Amino acid sequence: MKFNRLRKLIVAVMAALLPAIAFAQKPNIVLIVADDLGYKDVGFTGSNWFETPRLDGLAAESMVFNQAYAAAANCAPSRACMLSGLNTPRHGIYTVGTSARGAASDRKLVPVKNTDDLAPRFYTLAEMLRDAGYDTGIIGKWHLGKDPLTQGFSYNFGGNHRGSNKYFVPYQNPDIPDGQSGEYLTYRLGREAEKYITAHKDKPFFLYLPYYAVHTPLQAPDSLKQKYAAKKAAGAQNHVTYGAMVEALDQSVGGVLDKLAELGLRENTIVIFTSDNGGIRSISSQEPLRAGKGSYYEGGIRVPLLVRWPAAIKAGSRTETPVTNMDFYPTLMEVAGFKKSLELDGQSLVPLWQGGKLAGRPLYWHFPIYLQAYDPQKDDGYDPLFRTRPGSAVRSGKWKLIRYDEDQVVELYDLERDPAERKNLAQVQPQIKQKMLKQLNDWLTMTQAPLPAAKNPDYKKKI
Repeated sequence: MKFNRLRKLIVAVMAALLPAIAFAQKPNIVLIVADDLGYKDVGFTGSNWFETPRLDGLAAESMVFNQAYAAAANCAPSRACMLSGLNTPRHGIYTVGTSARGAASDRKLVPVKNTDDLAPRFYTLAEMLRDAGYDTGIIGKWHLGKDPLTQGFSYNFGGNHRGSNKYFVPYQNPDIPDGQSGEYLTYRLGREAEKYITAHKDKPFFLYLPYYAVHTPLQAPDSLKQKYAAKKAAGAQNHVTYGAMVEALDQSVGGVLDKLAELGLRENTIVIFTSDNGGIRSISSQEPLRAGKGSYYEGGIRVPLLVRWPAAIKAGSRTETPVTNMDFYPTLMEVAGFKKSLELDGQSLVPLWQGGKLAGRPLYWHFPIYLQAYDPQKDDGYDPLFRTRPGSAVRSGKWKLIRYDEDQVVELYDLERDPAERKNLAQVQPQIKQKMLKQLNDWLTMTQAPLPAAKNPDYKKKI
């Protein structure tokens, strides 16, 4: 009996010391970000249509975050938040290109002007890790300016201001030399990542691997398309080419994981896998979550997220704690041993990795612009014309509140009982509504968030 108690004490002490030991070794970091991959588009979150054996195996070795969020519902603002550690009002990136999306006659307000690039004044995640002693490389989609080498990266393959164009040679991307005829971009980026890891295996490195996949255009290898064409449809997830793209992504990530293991880097490398925003609902349903990319319902901002670090994270663990991709910055700052004080909007996830809890906090979203509909019949957004209209949102505990700017419409949902966001409780829970509105208004004031106020002279009310 005494021996068992002593053994448990030793195990507890070692568990407490392990993260500190690992931190002292400066772990390598591989941050993998898929593009437009929905929460329900991988096996480890419950899909039975997409085949993702490598990601599912990685999930079994990781901590999986069941309630992980992107800081924005579309690509450029989400990436800006993740890489700056700051929410959208602080950097002003809300979309790609113009903020006046959709027909002018359908917009009641003049939207806030969008910012296209992440300004040099922001101290990026890559700059912080560079200054903490890491080699920093990006392979894939940057989308926040012309050149990631000016914002903390020492190596760039494929990153510029552009999004997806083509997945087969010729790529028409000045930062991706064309390979042989028939080469597939997702596989190419994986191989380039393996080369980078091999070249930098002897010192701490930060590899940011933002795939172009699975963003449109929908293009995939014929062999995988044939495989998915032969599969039986599973509910609303049945898109053959998209399924093939998801599996190709899975295969490419698997090659990167194999290279880490081959080089003996697996134990002390942090691997983070996530998506920049929710999936496009007209391509892949996120049921039971509502809507998809561009919407501030759960389908637009809930994303898959796992973190593997064998030296410090218990394999197979899961958490229901709501987290955001802005949490990556303070987390990696802590494990890198970077001591400079920075103003960040995220929170370190290290306590969760160590079996503890995070301090309770609301999560906020601000989107003072318009995004037009993809498919009015399938988007399941705020209305058929737009995936979202200008508004802001807050999640606090199990409650989520959305307020739209045009008419000050408020929606309140209990995500524990109603993850599909079908029952608006704003009228039956007035105290919770008012409390959360105050939280939201205080945050908007604190961040000096711009709000659309001017009426659009081109708006035409539908009769």
